[in-house]
Order: sequence, then C-alpha cells, then structure tokens
Amino acid sequence: MTPSGSLSWIGVEMSGTPNFIGIIVYAPALVRGDSRPLAVVRGLEGAFPGLRLDWTISDEGKLVPLQQRDSWVGQEMPEGDGFPLVCNGDEGFRVTLHGMEIAARSGPGGRPLFDVHAHLPQDAAGIAAAANSLEAIAECSRAFWGHATPFNAGVEISRQTVHPRRKQGVPPRGLPALKLREDIRSPEIPHYLGWLNYWSADAAQAIGFPDPARDADLLSRARRTATGGWVVQLTDAPLDLDNPAHLDALLRAYARFPEIGGRAAP
Repeated sequence: MTPSGSLSWIGVEMSGTPNFIGIIVYAPALVRGDSRPLAVVRGLEGAFPGLRLDWTISDEGKLVPLQQRDSWVGQEMPEGDGFPLVCNGDEGFRVTLHGMEIAARSGPGGRPLFDVHAHLPQDAAGIAAAANSLEAIAECSRAFWGHATPFNAGVEISRQTVHPRRKQGVPPRGLPALKLREDIRSPEIPHYLGWLNYWSADAAQAIGFPDPARDADLLSRARRTATGGWVVQLTDAPLDLDNPAHLDALLRAYARFPEIGGRAAP
C-alpha cells in the first residue's frame, strides 16, 4: 500500500527501468451511475493522436483485448475501486489509465476523492502529448488539481511529504516539507507541484494564481482551459532535478505558492 500523501507511481503494468511520465489528478468522489470514468478514457484518446485504449492487463501481466470497452469501463465497480485499468496494445509504447478512490478519512478536509492515474512513455510522442493529456483527464474528471511529471522527478517530489510519526524523513535537495494529504484543509489545495500542473479555477483561487505582477514567467508557459482552470508548465523540458535550473524553478514555485502542500498558516 502506498503511504498516504505520497505519489502512487508503481502500477501493475510497470516492469524494468521506469521511463514514463506519470499523470495524477484528484477529483470529487464518484457517485452511482457516474459518467466520468468513460469520459476520461475517451478524453485521453482524443488528446493523444492515434491512441486507442481497448486493452487491459491480466493479473498475470498479459494483454487482454476488450471487445466491449465502453461498457466494461462504465460498469458499476465495488465501492472504492474507481475504474479498471485500460491500455493500448503496444508493448513497446505502453499507455495506461485507471481510476482509484480515496476514502474520506484519508482525504483533504475529510472529503473522499476520485483519483485518476495515467502513464505515458517518456519519449518524443509522450512528451508532446503530455499537456493535452493532463488537461483532458483533469477536465473530463472535473478535477480539483493534478500534474504530469517524469518518474524520476516524481519519486523525489514524493519524498517531500513528511510527518513526525507517520512518514518520517527529510525532503531532498532543499525542497520544502509538505503535509500529508489528510492534513490539508481542502481538496482545492494542491498537495505538491509537478512538471505540468493542472489547477482548476477553484484551485487557482485557493493558491492565488495568477498574479500578473509575480507570475509573468509562469504565465508565459501557461494556458487557460475551457472550464476556467489552468495548465501551468514549470520548465520547457520535462522536469529533471539534476538540472540546477529545473530545481531552481521548482523551488521558486514553492516559494511563490505557500498554500501548496498545506504550508501556509491557517
């Protein structure tokens, strides 16, 4: 089980050396008959040229074709299960997508969440599609916030979440310590930053973005979404914390938005 407040990077489909961009978004909890799981699947297909998510992966790690993909994704799942994993059928260019649910006791402000995860290959095609893919998944799930981040940077960012008893440690590279998810006061407040960041209109308001006087650099790499949210890119190339300029960009963004990670005083 992944510790509460950390990043869930390891999926059933991953093997060998990790080399993917992980997308995670946090949205309001699913309700009976919710249409969002299928909307998310179709949204990602529309955002990623040529992508078709009509396969799944068995417990034994084998590809299994889905003859009735839409009805399979839209089926009523046991409470807390989200929606099952779908993927394309290309072993050499694997894209995966699945949904989970976070119980109220583990959610920010005591609220349950719908938690969607995707993995894109970290190659030219995956990098080019990452921003559109994040936006599609976030908008179709009606997410509060989300991110897309290369695996290696994401692992280090996950180590920022600490707690004196439940998740001890020291954040790497001088990055600020962040609170556990359940210790953050509302779901609109992002838990952490990534390479590409999706902030809904409510999340942007909660953290004070944008301020034209202070956010000129971020706004030069940001775009508005159809629902009034934002996709904000920290660095031109995928985030690499071995690059001093990338680490500095991440540190400056944390300094600019003290609400992120629950660091601001109530």
